[in-house]
Amino acid sequence: MRFAFSTAPQVCTWDELLPVWTAADEMEVFESGWTFDHFEAIFTGNRADPCMEGWITLTALLAATKRLRGGVLVTGMVYRHPAVLANMAATLDLTSGGRLELGVGAGWNLDECGAYGIELGTMTERFDRFAEGLEVIRLLLTQERSDFAGRHFQLEGAYCNPKPVQRPYPPITIGGRGERRTMPLVAKYAQHWNFPGNSEDPYAEYVRLCELLERECAAIGRDPSEITKSANIWTRDGLDATAQAVDRYAELGLDMAILSMPRPLRAGDVESIAKVLEPRR
Repeated sequence: MRFAFSTAPQVCTWDELLPVWTAADEMEVFESGWTFDHFEAIFTGNRADPCMEGWITLTALLAATKRLRGGVLVTGMVYRHPAVLANMAATLDLTSGGRLELGVGAGWNLDECGAYGIELGTMTERFDRFAEGLEVIRLLLTQERSDFAGRHFQLEGAYCNPKPVQRPYPPITIGGRGERRTMPLVAKYAQHWNFPGNSEDPYAEYVRLCELLERECAAIGRDPSEITKSANIWTRDGLDATAQAVDRYAELGLDMAILSMPRPLRAGDVESIAKVLEPRR
């Protein structure tokens, strides 16, 4: 199994966040690190808690590290025009030396969208927008000039230059567990599927969704082994519980576990978690 970590850039300072990443950069057990894409704090009970913007934070973290790959888990398509996101991704892939993981999702935070005057839309509208956005990103990162005529997005002779270091583009990570829309989009566009792991019985749901993904890939003639499968694992219950979760997912064939770093952020916790993971790598 491969390992990564996540640090939501909220309820912390830059001076707390940076040492966690620089410490992980020195430990080969961690393949990548991830931020998130929110403008207000989530799940803290107080939307006014400090929350740094995920892409800017990721850019600074990749500039401060040498080896780690990095991504935003995941970027809400509702927050930025996909042409803007494609240019952001191409530029960050260049400035990081080809270390970007391009995480994307449909978006879900109604409170946040309402506060910022962003139209989230119905579930159908969110995923229609998401599907169009994925195609816009693919076109801009692979074509010299791009045209697209969708309901939500339009391109006319659009450029995205220079292109990213990674070809044809940075690996696309799609996060979610929606059976009707998310999993078919994973099969069509993603190189990496992230399972949130926050359901009542995450292991049973993971197995069921893996089977669904295999069927969706078969329907379009794609080899499902081309898609990395990851799951989020929370470390808040201690190292023993973390190890048990990693071992259970390993039995189920998970490719990569993404460990959510405990609060408050401390560089010493990176080393403690790494010691648990190293024998399982």
